[in-house]
Amino acid sequence: MEKILKAIKDENLNVPKHVAIILDGNGRWAKKRNMPRNYGHVQGSKTVEQIIEDAYNMGIEYVTVYAFSTENWKRSKDEVDALMKLLGKYLIDCIERSTKNNMCVRVIGDKTGLDPKLVKRINELEEATVNNSGLKFTIAINYGGRDEIRRAVADIAKDVGDGKLEVSEITEDLISDRLDTAGLPDPDLLIRTSGEERLSNFLPWQLAYTEFYFTDVLWPDFCKEDLLTAIRYYNGRERRFGGV
Repeated sequence: MEKILKAIKDENLNVPKHVAIILDGNGRWAKKRNMPRNYGHVQGSKTVEQIIEDAYNMGIEYVTVYAFSTENWKRSKDEVDALMKLLGKYLIDCIERSTKNNMCVRVIGDKTGLDPKLVKRINELEEATVNNSGLKFTIAINYGGRDEIRRAVADIAKDVGDGKLEVSEITEDLISDRLDTAGLPDPDLLIRTSGEERLSNFLPWQLAYTEFYFTDVLWPDFCKEDLLTAIRYYNGRERRFGGV
């Protein structure tokens, strides 16, 4: 890590405040090793643990990862069951790690579609870490960007129908405040691993002016050197936010 931090300092790199990551390639990583897909997911979860620690040490304040999408339910029952079991274990272990590392954890997505036991673990994790002042770590579980916007629109429409809100009061800020990510800054940098170059329904509203970095590295192989490469790429971009 000392070498990484020296490079950031020597190159005068601007470290993004908020990095979002699409964790892609776990299954392919396992297949290359003649192992079941679930083995790749286990290794991928270990990479998450290491990368969020590395990110914080580099000066990144927020990390948001795409763990399970609303579309992932279409996978085989065995894989979905294994993913849910892995997520449940990860959430339990995360309480101890978050307390140790002063990390604040938040889960976004439609929790009504999850097993009550998993929701209980999510609530326990969020409550246990809410006052931590270190890295702000957000996990997207049963998350879909279009579904998130649909839920926000339905919530706003109900307030209009109940007379609590005027149509003229609906602003971009109001919509942002009704999204799962309310209170979080929009990501500065999106990283997607495994060579795919699409958003896959991840944070479509929040990524409006985010810089995108795509890499062929499969997620379980992603390391701090790869994160540094992404930060270097980010520094080569000129963020104009629609201006000249």
